[in-house]
Amino acid sequence: MSYFVYILKSLKDNKYYIGSTSDVSSRLIYHNKGLQRSTKHRIPFVLVLFEEFSDKASALKREKQIKSWKGGIAFHQLITGM
Repeated sequence: MSYFVYILKSLKDNKYYIGSTSDVSSRLIYHNKGLQRSTKHRIPFVLVLFEEFSDKASALKREKQIKSWKGGIAFHQLITGM
């Protein structure tokens, strides 16, 4: 089963949310319906990026790495493809 790390951008406040899931489409819908407590006040969201992994552990490791960048240069290079 594939797992994904995804980055969403809030159209309300232009902030990003980083998460992991086995189903990116369903997760985006979940966020946009306001069902995720930590993001419901920031809807709507658009999907900015996702990366696929062969196992959950690898996806969680990558999610943690991206979150550790705290929106710095490496994060902005990732989301802009540069």
